Amino acid sequence: MFIDFRRLCVILLMGLAVFTVRAQTSAARFVGSESCKGCHAVAYAGWKQTRMANVVRDPKEHSEAVLGDFKSADPMRTFELSDVAFVYGSRWKQRYFTKRGEDYFPLGAQWDVEKKKWLPYHVEAGTDWWVPHYGPANSDRPTGPTCDGCHSVNYNVETHAVTEWNVGCEKCHGPGGAHVAHPTKANIVNPKTLDFVRANDTCIQCHSQGQPLTNPVAGKYYDWPVGYIPGEKLADYWQLEELKFGTTNFYQFADETAHKNRMQGNDFVQSTMYHRELRCFDCHDVHSNKNVANLKVADSNKLCLGCHASDNPAGLKGTVAEHTHHAEGSAGSRCVACHMPKIEQTIKDNYVHAHTFRFITPTETEQSGIPNPCTSCHADKSTGWATSELKKWTTVSPWRVGQ
Repeated sequence: MFIDFRRLCVILLMGLAVFTVRAQTSAARFVGSESCKGCHAVAYAGWKQTRMANVVRDPKEHSEAVLGDFKSADPMRTFELSDVAFVYGSRWKQRYFTKRGEDYFPLGAQWDVEKKKWLPYHVEAGTDWWVPHYGPANSDRPTGPTCDGCHSVNYNVETHAVTEWNVGCEKCHGPGGAHVAHPTKANIVNPKTLDFVRANDTCIQCHSQGQPLTNPVAGKYYDWPVGYIPGEKLADYWQLEELKFGTTNFYQFADETAHKNRMQGNDFVQSTMYHRELRCFDCHDVHSNKNVANLKVADSNKLCLGCHASDNPAGLKGTVAEHTHHAEGSAGSRCVACHMPKIEQTIKDNYVHAHTFRFITPTETEQSGIPNPCTSCHADKSTGWATSELKKWTTVSPWRVGQ
């Protein structure tokens, strides 16, 4: 039998082209986290309990998600629960969105979760970079451009539709259509297999302050990286907030440590840890809700000392107590107390950990006003006292104390 190999090659190439187009189309198709549950039951079950899986909730479907006191009258709260389409947040604060047309808008009060009280919620002049592009009232500020891209999967800037609300599987693993149709390691993004920049980008896409490179997008100014897909380079879509050494403002302290929440990425990219190619998920487990910070090891000291062991040039020499000059097991002997101080504001008088891992000296407080961990804990003491005490510590380099 005669075989026309040229014709056969053309047919095969045409078939391959069709397959490739279909694969690409399928690969770009978002299918939602429920599609992952069957094969990844353990990871799905763990993720489902996390705050990321429950960032925004419909109070009509999840009454248990409502933390604010809607039963008692309060002059700070001028709306009822019936006005709320979404509640946002559960750890530090809870905010409330109402729906108007195809978009959502923040209401004028927020619930302080820790102190269990209502606080005002509005945007002040001179704060976020996007404030001048919207009106002064909450009703002028839709959450689509300012919030929803990080609180959903596959937010469409034209239709305002999403594949799903909350930080679903595809927010970190990319569109899963091809993987669900034919599961292989090659057709889904696994951040663990990416280089450290792209791996960290999957987290930094939302845990950072910046602007899209193409702002405005469709006539509106967006506060999240429109168009970014995990596995790509975030810098092609998103420019981190420019930090200026010596300046203290809404975003930063003078040493470039973040001043506010949602800047963990801005902090982290400055750190030695980042430049040693550590990744966010080397410390945090996004598939677990076993502890409040989603740490891979609940005891944060054990987590730090897992790498900073005695055989590491940057490792601990001696005991923790000898290093910290505080009693073993005390608050002052926590690695995070000195290297990740809670100085970044998330809501009035509530602060989150810095992620530069730098030790901030009392001298830096005197020079630029950035809070240091010594007098933040020993609030009744002066920076002079703290500097004098540090000079007695053999575990602190002299150049760090006096700089």
